[in-house]
Amino acid sequence: MTVEFTLPSALEAHEPPEARGRARDGVRLLVSRRATGEVSHHEFRDLPALLTPGDLLVVNTSATLPAAVRLDRISVHFSTPVPGADERLWITELRRLTGKSSHPYTGGCPGEWIPLPGGATLTLVGRHTDRLWQARLSTDVVPYLRRHGVPIRYGYVRRDWPTASYQTVFANDRSTGSAEMPSAGRPFTPELVTRLVSRGVLIAPITLHTGVASPEAHEPPYAERYEVPEPTAALVEHVRSRGGRVIAVGTTAVRALETSVDASGRVQPSEGWTEHIVTPERGVQAVDGLITGLHEPKSSHLMMLTAIAGSELLTATYEAALAERYLWHEFGDTNLILP
Repeated sequence: MTVEFTLPSALEAHEPPEARGRARDGVRLLVSRRATGEVSHHEFRDLPALLTPGDLLVVNTSATLPAAVRLDRISVHFSTPVPGADERLWITELRRLTGKSSHPYTGGCPGEWIPLPGGATLTLVGRHTDRLWQARLSTDVVPYLRRHGVPIRYGYVRRDWPTASYQTVFANDRSTGSAEMPSAGRPFTPELVTRLVSRGVLIAPITLHTGVASPEAHEPPYAERYEVPEPTAALVEHVRSRGGRVIAVGTTAVRALETSVDASGRVQPSEGWTEHIVTPERGVQAVDGLITGLHEPKSSHLMMLTAIAGSELLTATYEAALAERYLWHEFGDTNLILP
């Protein structure tokens, strides 16, 4: 099932909310309740009042890398290391720069090398998919990106913003990092986290390093590195055993948790690479609710949202978001789905 709608360009968030005169936690929050079918309108800073003491928020601690390296006509987007390979062999996307936007670049051939800033060289090893390459950088990737990269942005964001604009309050700089921001965590601030904890809302970490998106083809996510640590798995099971609600902050947290569910339906500590895709047919076992952004038409994430919210509520949610002119994309407004 997919939600059918057309996204007007006027509802695309072109810059961070701070540039629009709003605080991070001042973005709008659309709340969808599966039990009643009700959809209501709030600001993100209202979140503590919308949750119940004993609820558990599971957050992604992956930091956002400046994962784009630009040349005159081509931009290289570094996505993730190739599973099982050395750390210099990464999955990458080549994009042709056209003004302020970019589009997939279909050229290139195995063995071709691309000179990059700072004296580095990227060698195309072979196709990973029709859109993506496996490519080897002549130096260690993450330190190189931190010196020469900029955050990935697409055409709806009209100018560059510093990497700090793409970090969440939960970002852990010791981690490798994500190609694109785990954006559901962006509206949280230290003050809001303090208010949540003071209300009795629990917070636990997972890590999932996101790869590059597919804004043109809307492909499902491919293998991504993740970790569900033992304390988080134990806390999820404790909350569930007491009848509490587990609310994932972002589709990345859903993917990590659902990957870690064992045959008996319990969340176990685990780490590695996940290819798990949440669909309405598979459903969810670890997650009761979700905080997420608003997703584009035909986005694969809508399958996950349907699994959590149900098709009727999700359709009502997106109709309300369009009618009330909520903003889409990583700098836009948010949606809280409650059971």
